[in-house]
Amino acid sequence: MMTGTVTARSEAVVPLQVRAAGGRAELVQAVVDTGFTDFLALSHRRIAELALSFRASLLLTLADGSAARFSTYRAVVEWHGHPRPVTVVGIQAGALLGMGLLHGSRLTMDVLDDGLVRIEPIAGPRP
Repeated sequence: MMTGTVTARSEAVVPLQVRAAGGRAELVQAVVDTGFTDFLALSHRRIAELALSFRASLLLTLADGSAARFSTYRAVVEWHGHPRPVTVVGIQAGALLGMGLLHGSRLTMDVLDDGLVRIEPIAGPRP
Protein backbone atom coordinates (compact mmCIF):
# COMPACT_ATOMS: atom_id res chain seq x y z
CA MET A 1 0.00 0.00 0.00
CA MET A 2 1.18 3.50 -0.83
CA THR A 3 0.19 6.46 1.32
CA GLY A 4 0.15 10.22 0.98
CA THR A 5 -1.75 13.21 2.34
CA VAL A 6 -4.37 15.73 1.35
CA THR A 7 -2.85 19.22 1.46
CA ALA A 8 -4.39 22.46 2.70
CA ARG A 9 -4.93 23.25 -1.03
CA SER A 10 -7.16 20.12 -1.26
CA GLU A 11 -4.64 18.21 -3.38
CA ALA A 12 -4.07 14.50 -2.80
CA VAL A 13 -0.28 14.08 -2.91
CA VAL A 14 1.67 10.83 -2.89
CA PRO A 15 5.43 10.24 -3.04
CA LEU A 16 6.64 8.21 -6.03
CA GLN A 17 10.08 6.77 -6.73
CA VAL A 18 10.79 7.61 -10.41
CA ARG A 19 13.87 6.79 -12.46
CA ALA A 20 15.14 6.37 -15.99
CA ALA A 21 15.75 2.77 -17.02
CA GLY A 22 19.01 1.90 -15.27
CA GLY A 23 19.13 5.30 -13.57
CA ARG A 24 19.03 6.41 -9.96
CA ALA A 25 15.61 6.80 -8.34
CA GLU A 26 14.35 10.18 -7.21
CA LEU A 27 11.40 10.88 -4.94
CA VAL A 28 8.66 12.91 -6.66
CA GLN A 29 5.62 14.36 -4.86
CA ALA A 30 2.79 13.74 -7.35
CA VAL A 31 -0.73 15.14 -7.23
CA VAL A 32 -3.44 12.55 -7.92
CA ASP A 33 -5.37 13.81 -10.97
CA THR A 34 -8.38 11.64 -11.85
CA GLY A 35 -9.04 13.83 -14.90
CA PHE A 36 -5.63 12.87 -16.36
CA THR A 37 -6.05 9.58 -18.22
CA ASP A 38 -2.37 8.87 -18.85
CA PHE A 39 0.21 7.53 -16.37
CA LEU A 40 2.44 10.32 -15.08
CA ALA A 41 3.22 13.93 -15.96
CA LEU A 42 6.44 15.63 -14.84
CA SER A 43 7.91 19.06 -15.36
CA HIS A 44 10.45 19.45 -18.15
CA ARG A 45 13.02 20.35 -15.48
CA ARG A 46 12.44 17.09 -13.58
CA ILE A 47 12.54 15.09 -16.83
CA ALA A 48 15.95 16.60 -17.61
CA GLU A 49 17.21 15.93 -14.04
CA LEU A 50 16.18 12.28 -14.34
CA ALA A 51 17.63 12.06 -17.88
CA LEU A 52 14.50 10.32 -19.15
CA SER A 53 14.58 8.96 -22.72
CA PHE A 54 12.38 10.69 -25.28
CA ARG A 55 9.62 8.45 -26.60
CA ALA A 56 7.41 10.46 -28.97
CA SER A 57 5.57 13.71 -29.54
CA LEU A 58 1.81 13.19 -29.23
CA LEU A 59 -1.31 15.25 -29.81
CA LEU A 60 -3.35 14.97 -26.60
CA THR A 61 -6.83 16.23 -25.76
CA LEU A 62 -7.07 18.60 -22.80
CA ALA A 63 -9.93 18.85 -20.29
CA ASP A 64 -11.50 21.75 -22.22
CA GLY A 65 -11.64 19.63 -25.39
CA SER A 66 -8.79 21.41 -27.16
CA ALA A 67 -5.75 19.52 -28.42
CA ALA A 68 -2.09 20.27 -27.73
CA ARG A 69 1.19 18.57 -28.62
CA PHE A 70 3.24 17.09 -25.77
CA SER A 71 6.55 15.27 -25.60
CA THR A 72 6.50 11.88 -23.90
CA TYR A 73 9.31 10.00 -22.20
CA ARG A 74 10.10 6.59 -20.70
CA ALA A 75 10.49 6.09 -16.95
CA VAL A 76 10.24 3.39 -14.32
CA VAL A 77 8.08 3.93 -11.21
CA GLU A 78 8.14 1.86 -8.04
CA TRP A 79 4.47 0.77 -7.94
CA HIS A 80 3.02 -1.55 -5.28
CA GLY A 81 6.52 -2.80 -4.52
CA HIS A 82 7.48 -3.55 -8.13
CA PRO A 83 9.20 -1.59 -10.91
CA ARG A 84 6.66 -0.51 -13.52
CA PRO A 85 7.59 1.04 -16.88
CA VAL A 86 5.44 4.09 -17.61
CA THR A 87 4.99 6.84 -20.14
CA VAL A 88 5.70 10.34 -18.79
CA VAL A 89 4.12 13.43 -20.34
CA GLY A 90 6.23 16.60 -20.20
CA ILE A 91 4.44 19.59 -18.65
CA GLN A 92 5.49 23.08 -17.56
CA ALA A 93 5.46 22.50 -13.79
CA GLY A 94 4.51 20.00 -11.12
CA ALA A 95 3.89 16.27 -11.16
CA LEU A 96 0.58 14.51 -11.83
CA LEU A 97 -0.33 10.87 -11.18
CA GLY A 98 -3.02 9.85 -13.65
CA MET A 99 -5.65 7.17 -14.05
CA GLY A 100 -3.42 5.06 -16.30
CA LEU A 101 -1.10 4.43 -13.37
CA LEU A 102 -3.97 4.01 -10.91
CA HIS A 103 -5.68 1.36 -13.07
CA GLY A 104 -5.97 -1.86 -11.05
CA SER A 105 -5.71 0.02 -7.75
CA ARG A 106 -8.07 1.22 -5.05
CA LEU A 107 -7.75 4.92 -4.18
CA THR A 108 -9.19 6.17 -0.88
CA MET A 109 -8.87 9.63 0.61
CA ASP A 110 -9.84 11.33 3.83
CA VAL A 111 -10.59 14.69 2.24
CA LEU A 112 -9.55 17.15 4.92
CA ASP A 113 -6.30 18.97 5.72
CA ASP A 114 -3.58 16.34 6.32
CA GLY A 115 -6.08 13.58 5.46
CA LEU A 116 -4.74 10.16 4.55
CA VAL A 117 -4.48 9.11 0.88
CA ARG A 118 -4.16 5.35 0.26
CA ILE A 119 -3.45 3.52 -2.97
CA GLU A 120 -3.53 -0.27 -2.83
CA PRO A 121 -3.69 -3.01 -5.42
CA ILE A 122 -7.06 -4.59 -6.04
CA ALA A 123 -6.84 -8.29 -5.22
CA GLY A 124 -8.61 -10.86 -7.37
CA PRO A 125 -10.94 -10.20 -10.28
CA ARG A 126 -12.13 -6.64 -10.74
CA PRO A 127 -15.87 -5.93 -10.58
